[in-house]
Amino acid sequence: MGNRAADEGTDVEIYRKPLTDTVHADTPTGAPEQLLALLDRLGFERNTVSPAGTAGPTYAWHEAPSHISEDEKRRLATRAVPPLLAAGYVVHIPDYLFDQAAYLSAADELRTQRAAPATASPATTARPRRTRG
Repeated sequence: MGNRAADEGTDVEIYRKPLTDTVHADTPTGAPEQLLALLDRLGFERNTVSPAGTAGPTYAWHEAPSHISEDEKRRLATRAVPPLLAAGYVVHIPDYLFDQAAYLSAADELRTQRAAPATASPATTARPRRTRG
């Protein structure tokens, strides 16, 4: 059982499954949990198939949620690209799924997050107040 990411030599291969409206985000067999978890956080739903018995690898792939519209699937797929690239992964998304406005928005959000100063500040300790008695 192969997958497109393994076949194409990418870390994530995003595409629409032929003759369906299912948008896949495939990773190579044995992809690190860190990558799979990132796809989970980006809104894709993880699916797995384990072999009968103990022989062979467990196959994992991600799909855009089936209940969202075609436009929402395109935006989800496109918005995933900047964070995946920023994490150092090689990603392919075909032109028919690419939404330029969604990409620019996601890239801008990523830049803003990285540029934002840490909101946590050192704890301020209050000096004890002396009272005269």
